[in-house]
Amino acid sequence: FGTTDRTYRNACRLSKELGATLKEIDIKSSVLSHFADIGQDPALHDVTYENAQARERTQVLMDYANKTGGLVVGTGDLSELALGWATYNGDHMSMYAVNASVPKTLVRHLVKFYADRSEGGLKAVLRDILDTPVSPELLPPEGGKISQKTEELVGPYELHDFFLYYFQRYGFSPDKIYFLAQNAFRERYEKAVILKWLRIFLRRFFSQQFKRSCLPDGPKVGTISLSPRGDLRMPSDADSSAWLADLPEYDG
Repeated sequence: FGTTDRTYRNACRLSKELGATLKEIDIKSSVLSHFADIGQDPALHDVTYENAQARERTQVLMDYANKTGGLVVGTGDLSELALGWATYNGDHMSMYAVNASVPKTLVRHLVKFYADRSEGGLKAVLRDILDTPVSPELLPPEGGKISQKTEELVGPYELHDFFLYYFQRYGFSPDKIYFLAQNAFRERYEKAVILKWLRIFLRRFFSQQFKRSCLPDGPKVGTISLSPRGDLRMPSDADSSAWLADLPEYDG
């Protein structure tokens, strides 16, 4: 329901340029049938409306992998795992999560790196993907364009990746991270904006641990991993209050 023509065309173009086999499976009727089963009004664009699509995609992928002897490769990255920006048992789940310890800013850098070394159609489609707003596309488009932009909802990934690195890799306190972020991003963000997104980072990092507690396997890339089988031992009912209290209420 939320897929725009732009991302649809780019997915088709990318598959063609890479020489991959593209198979399209329309999930609309399955999701509508599920809505009828659970009494969900399709006109109500709430979290149920969004998550039903993500979970149906995953079910189709899992079952088709079984049918063909394949493997569902996870697309979620480290930044999404830190914020819990994934549908539980939807795109949150896979058979192997290749990007699980690659932050969003590095994903973008790698795509740009490859685009700069590519030619023709592949270069063009990769550049257009880079120019497309990050979105799960689970809400209907507005005027044919993406209506659900991740960074408008949870904050800029460059900030969140900065917070995550110093929080998880070095164990810095929130007030120290806030101080460092003010200096690193002083020409891009006002202090109040940095403080706002740091608060959201801390709240989401703690409240979304339950999604990380049952992650699929994936490689460790770099120095940070949020896997419960590796770097992060954290109860799912951990509370962020003590960390939030370390930050000022307001910084004018």
